[in-house]
Parts: sequence; structure tokens; C-alpha cells
Amino acid sequence: MQELIWLLPTFPLLGFLALVITAGSLPKRAVAFIGAGSVGLSFVVALFIAYEFLLSGEDYFVKQVWTWMSVGNFNPGFSFYLDGLSLVMMLVITGVGFLIHSYATGYMADDPSYSRFFSYMNLFVAAMLMLVLGDNLVVLYLGWEGVGLCSYLLIGFWYTKPENGYAARKAFIVTRVGDTSMAIGLFLLFAQLGTLNIQDLLHSAELEWQVGSNLAVATSLLLLGGAVGKSAQLPLQTWLPDAMAGPTPISALIHAATMVTAGVYLIARTHVLFEIAPSVQLLVAWIGLITLLMAGFTALTQSDIKRILAFSTVSQIGYMFLGLGVGAWSAAIFHLMTHAFFKALLFLASGTVILSVHHEQSIFKMGGLRKALPVSFASFLIGSLALTAFPYTSGYFSKDEILLAALELEGVGTLLWLGGVLGALFTGIYTFRLFFIVFYGENQGHFPEKEVGGWHMNGPLILLMILSLVGGFITVPVDAVFGHEGAHAEHHVSALVHGFMIAVPLIGIFISYMFFYSKAWSIEKLMSSLFAQKLHKFWNSGWGMDWLYDRVFVFPFIWLSRINQADLIDKFYGLIVMLSRVTNNYVVRTQTGHLRWYALSLAVGLIVLLILGVLM
Repeated sequence: MQELIWLLPTFPLLGFLALVITAGSLPKRAVAFIGAGSVGLSFVVALFIAYEFLLSGEDYFVKQVWTWMSVGNFNPGFSFYLDGLSLVMMLVITGVGFLIHSYATGYMADDPSYSRFFSYMNLFVAAMLMLVLGDNLVVLYLGWEGVGLCSYLLIGFWYTKPENGYAARKAFIVTRVGDTSMAIGLFLLFAQLGTLNIQDLLHSAELEWQVGSNLAVATSLLLLGGAVGKSAQLPLQTWLPDAMAGPTPISALIHAATMVTAGVYLIARTHVLFEIAPSVQLLVAWIGLITLLMAGFTALTQSDIKRILAFSTVSQIGYMFLGLGVGAWSAAIFHLMTHAFFKALLFLASGTVILSVHHEQSIFKMGGLRKALPVSFASFLIGSLALTAFPYTSGYFSKDEILLAALELEGVGTLLWLGGVLGALFTGIYTFRLFFIVFYGENQGHFPEKEVGGWHMNGPLILLMILSLVGGFITVPVDAVFGHEGAHAEHHVSALVHGFMIAVPLIGIFISYMFFYSKAWSIEKLMSSLFAQKLHKFWNSGWGMDWLYDRVFVFPFIWLSRINQADLIDKFYGLIVMLSRVTNNYVVRTQTGHLRWYALSLAVGLIVLLILGVLM
């Protein structure tokens, strides 16, 4: 079955082609069968491949489909690489992706662009599988740019609304900054190490570069630039919350379970480079920590149900970066997997809530929905517990491993650990703030008659609930990839530390309970001071990052565009054209058609050449 690894991206790619060629002429049942079925087939094949690979005991498997070109020693191949890391990624992409596609068959049922939606989704899954399975930089970058294109198309899916087009363009441009950084990094790696194959490249870097060498630092920084763009980390995190303009299944698939983890995958796949550049690896940890805290503060102030979850995603990706930065490679990938379960669950459940309350997204216009929306209530409860790392849910195991690894890091480990624990406190507060307001708060007029659903929507929610509860007991087979202890490694810390880490998220839940459920503590009193209101406004704006970028980049560009409406560059080229025309007019006049004139011209020219020859 391992030989059939090429089928994984092929099935959704064929689904995309079938939906594009038919141009919406197929009935919706056929569209759903092709759109969801193609990803389902990939998941089935992925299961068989994973089973055979794990039984084989091999560390990796390579399948070359064809060679793109052969020029001397340059032979880039279209080939796939399977090891523990790509195995986890392919199962998450196809498994969670299939559940989201199945959910979308019901969620998007009334949309007139039903076929176009699934064509974009299929293309995205195909590109993401290319990204994680490619064994060389060309295939990886092909998938990397493919998911960027699909993200733009899906965020702006409802393109008739100007704000959706703005969000799509913003995502495309911001991530393009990171993509450019990554491309330069890949060029530099190829130029210095002479190979496109990722494993050969990492082996050569380990042999040829000293720890802390300038080349190792430069390439790692450039790759980190690409990672922070795709994974919405500081300073390129501003695109993700606005990306919630797309349909909710898109938010679940791209901006919770798969695309935003591409940066995490990139760093994990090239971990050797970051180990050779320890200063950059530590920078990864600090970027993750600062981002998770900033996003946590911001999520506390949001009112849109999807934006709260979006900032939560930014925060949780920050935990993955923290894990990568402290060398807890396996734990970071473990958290990537568990996060895919519970965040996809929360996004899909939010979609059911939004449909049930007639497309209302403000949590303050909902309330008291626990009895009217029982499946959504159960989904949010389990997803929220996993997100806050409630003991023995999936999120508890993975986040716990990252924080313990941070604590054991020499030097700044304690500081990183304290920051991560503080982030866990905020996670408990903002997550259950949403939960209590939506399902226990006073209803503000949007009370549904019944819960929108059906087996195609509720089935994926139930399966994701199960995975969110038991996902922490799944072992990620990545030990051979990183050569370190796995995600469930033993840590030598006291029971007091363990107890403190368990208690902090529970304290966050308790704080949220006192403010938003029992109302024993008054949020109005807390917000009565001018300082609190200004702080709330600042956090709500995402710490003013958009304001800053507008003034540093956007407004100067607009100013230059306005003063250069006539386009000075065009004027320069216009001058060249004018000079060419004038010169041509004079040259044309010499072409009289008279033989005597041509003979005279030759004679004069010959005399001039002779004089120049004598003088020179």
C-alpha cells in the first residue's frame, strides 16, 4: 500500500478537476459525493498506508513518481516522503478534512455556489498533502503556494461583500511576505548545499555547518519568516482573525486544523537547521510565547463567536511554536494533532449555532441555547474543556508536555513556563466566557426554533467529540524523526508543579464562572474605569497591530500612489519612446533613394574612419 501514496493528493485533485470541468452543472448530491468522497478515499488509503508503514518498522519510505527534468547533476523529482511526521500530518489532513467536508455538505446546502465551494476545498486538500508529503523543496513549495492560493479563494468565497474581498486580499498579501522570506531561504539552501532533497539537505547542513554559523542562522531566520506567515504568528498574525469572513467549514479546515499548522510542520521538518542555529530556535519559543499571550488578551475582549475562536487558534499555534523553540518537537506535533480535533469541533459547532440563530455571530445577541441546541452544547462543552487543558482531555496531555519541556530548558525555561501557564489561565477565561454567555446567558432575541443539523452535520461533531476526549491517548510516531524522547516522555518535576499546572486553567474557568454565569462578580464594575475601557479597546484592536501596519506600510504606499498618479516611471519610458521616434525621423530622412547621396555618404564615412585611424 505504501506504493500508492501518490493517490493521497490525486483523489482530491481529481475531485477538483471534475467539479471545475462540470462548472456547477452537476446536482448537489453528485457534488457532495465527489467533494467529500474524494477526501474520504484519500483517508481510507492513508489508513492502509499508515498501518503497513507502522508494521514494517521502517523509519521512512520514498516513492518517486517521475523526474521533472534532468540537467547534469540536477534531477528534481516529483516524489513523496513518508515518515512519522508526514504520517501524522496526512492522517490529520485527510481524517479531519473528511469530517469537515461531510459537515459542509449540509452547512453549504443552500449556497448557489455549492460546486465552486467544494472544488476549492478539494484543491486545498490536494495542495496541503503535497506540502507535507513532498520529499524535496520544489514539491513542498508547490504545496505551500497552493494552500496560499486556496486560502485566498476560500476566504473571499462570498466575494460580493467588499469586506470579504478585503479579508482575502489581506490574508494573501500578509502571507506573501512570509512566502517571500521562505523562498529566499530555499534558494540559499540550494545554492549552499547543492540539493533540493530535504533529507540530503539537512544531512549536508549538519556535516558542513558549525553550530551557530552565519549560514545556519540566516537560513533558519528566512524559513521562520515563512512559518510565522502561514501560522499567523507575530509579527504576521493579523490576517487570521479577518479570515473568518469565509464560510465556517473553511475556518475549521484551513484556519484551525491544517493550513495554519503548515509553519509548525516546516520548522519541525527542518528541525536540524534550527538545532544548528540555537539562537533562532530560542527566538521561535519567544515568538510563540508572546503571540499566545497577545492573542489570549485579545480573545478576552471579542464579541464575534468566530473571532474568539480565531484568536484562540493564534494562541494555540503559539504553544506549538513554544514547544518547537524549547526542543519539544514531538510534543509540538502532538499538540498540533489534538488541536486539530478540538478546534475543528469548536468551529463546526459554532457553524451550527450561527445557522440556528439565523446567521447571528455576536455572542451577546445569543444566550440560553443549551436546551435548544443540545448537540452544539455538548460539542462546545467538550471542545472547551479540551481547549482549556481540562485533566485527561486531549488538550491536557499535549499542552502539559510543552509546558514541562519549557520548564526543563536551562536558562530562560522558568520564564517561558510561567508565560505559558499564564496563557493557560487566559484560555480558561475567554473560552468559558464564550460558553457561559452563549449557552447560559440571557437571550437577546435570537432564539432558534430548532437546531440545524442532520446526520451529515451531527455525525462529524460526535466523532470529533470522541477524538477531543480520547485523542490524548494516541501516540504520535515521531521519535525516529527527531531522535528525542516522544510526546509522552517522563519529566522530572514535583507533584506541586503538576498540581499548579492543572489548577491554573481551572482557576480561569472559575473566574469566567463568577463573571458570566453566577454574576457574583460584576463585569460592568470592572469596566467602569477609564483605564479599563482604554485597555479593553487596545486589546480588542489586536494590540494595535493593524493600526501600526497601516501607518508604517499602507498609508505611505497610498500617499506615494496619489502623488504618482501620472506615474513617473511611465514618463521615463515615454521619454525613451519620444527620443526613439525623433531619432527615427532623422534617420529616415537619410534614406532618399538617390545613388549619388549613398555614394557620398560612403565616401564621407570612409574619410572620417581614416582620420580617426590616423589620430588614434
